[in-house]
Amino acid sequence: MNHDPSYVNTSRLSRSKGLLMAMIYFFFMSVLLAQKKSYAYEDIQNKNDFGRFRYIEVKGHTGYHLYAGELLIDEVSSGYGAVEIRYGWQPKDPDHWTSRYGYASYGIGYYSGFIGNPRVLGKPNALFGFMTFPLSAGAKRNTFEISQSAGITYNLEPFNSSSNPVNDAIGSTVAVYFNLGFGGSFKWTREMDLLYGIDFTHFSNGRITTPNYGYNMYGLNLGLRYHYNADQRYVDIDPYSEELLQARFNRPASEKNIRLHESSIEIYLAGGSVQNEEDKGSYKRYGIFSGALDYRFKFNTMHAVTAGLDLFYDASLEPVYPETRDQFLYGIHGGYDFMFGPMNIRLQLGTYLTDDKGKSPTYMRVGFRYDINDWLFAQIAVKTRKTSRADWAELGFGFRPFKW
Repeated sequence: MNHDPSYVNTSRLSRSKGLLMAMIYFFFMSVLLAQKKSYAYEDIQNKNDFGRFRYIEVKGHTGYHLYAGELLIDEVSSGYGAVEIRYGWQPKDPDHWTSRYGYASYGIGYYSGFIGNPRVLGKPNALFGFMTFPLSAGAKRNTFEISQSAGITYNLEPFNSSSNPVNDAIGSTVAVYFNLGFGGSFKWTREMDLLYGIDFTHFSNGRITTPNYGYNMYGLNLGLRYHYNADQRYVDIDPYSEELLQARFNRPASEKNIRLHESSIEIYLAGGSVQNEEDKGSYKRYGIFSGALDYRFKFNTMHAVTAGLDLFYDASLEPVYPETRDQFLYGIHGGYDFMFGPMNIRLQLGTYLTDDKGKSPTYMRVGFRYDINDWLFAQIAVKTRKTSRADWAELGFGFRPFKW
C-alpha cells in the first residue's frame, strides 16, 4: 500500500475534480435531454416573468478560526480561504411556499477550502444544499439577504495518536458542513450581481468520533451571481440575437402567511452513537436514545412554538455510572420552529429534572425537520452539553397522533 503523502493528496484532488466534473456533466446532460419545444418571440416578449429562472454563483471566502483548543494554535493562526460554486432555482409561483418568504431561492453547491496545514487539518471539500431568503424589496438595485447551507464535508485529516496527534479538533474524515451568511446583492448588469457579505462556517461530526471541538470559521466573502432564463434556448440561442427573454425574476411583494392557530401533540423518537474522549482514535462507541413528548402551537405557516418532556439514554456514561438505570436522564424544554414549506429549523432549550451527570444543567437541541405528510416527520438534530459543545447527533422520526 502506498503511504506517500503526495500520492494521498493527488488521489484526493482527483476525487474532488471528479465530483465537480460529474456535477457539470449532469447539468449539461439535463439541458441536452430536455424535451424539445420552441416559442415564437413575438408571442411571449410582453409577458412578464415568462420562463424558468436560474442562476450560477461563485464566491471566494477569507477569514479566521474560532478555536477553543491548544494544540492547533500555530496551524490555524493564518486563517482560512475557500471557494464555492452554487446552482440555484428561483421559484415564481405565488402559490409556492417560497412566495411567503420574499420568493426565496434554493439550490445545490460545491465548496473547496484551505483552512490551514493540509497534512494536519486536511483540505476539506463539501457538497451541500442551500436556501437564500431576501430581506429587501426586489425592485431595489442593492438588496440584502440571508443564506443557510448544510451538507457533508469530506477530505478532513482526523486525529491519529501516531500520525496526527496534534489535531484535537476533529476525529473523522467526514463531517457535517454548515454555513450561515448575511450579505448584499448589487444588480451590476442585466444578468450579473455583485455579492458581498459576512459568514460563519462550521464542521462537526456530533461526537460520533472524538475529538470533536470542530472547525469554526468566520470571515468575509465576495462573489458574482449570473442570472439566466432556462427557456431562452427555446426562443433563440444565437449569441448575437436581440430576442432575449427576461433574465432575472422581478420579485413582487411577499404573499401573506396563512394564519393557523393550530395545536397538536407530537411524539419523537431518535437514536445515534457517540465516543468518549478517552476512546479517541479507537472504534469504541456507545448508543444513545432520545424521546420527546411535545405540545406544538402553530401561529401561522412560518412560526410555531413547542413545550414538552424529554427522556434520554446515554450509554457513554457507563464508565462513571455502570448501572443502566443511572444512564437515563429526564428533562423539560421549550422551543421555537421556523417553518418554510415542509421544512423546519428547530431550536429548543431545556433543563434536566434529574442529576445532569456532569453534562451541565441546561441543554439545547438544534435540528432540521422535514414533514413527510400531515402526521409523520423526520428530524436530524444535535443535542448540546456544557452550553455549546455537541453531546450527540441524533436521527429520528416523529408522529402527530392528535391535532386540533
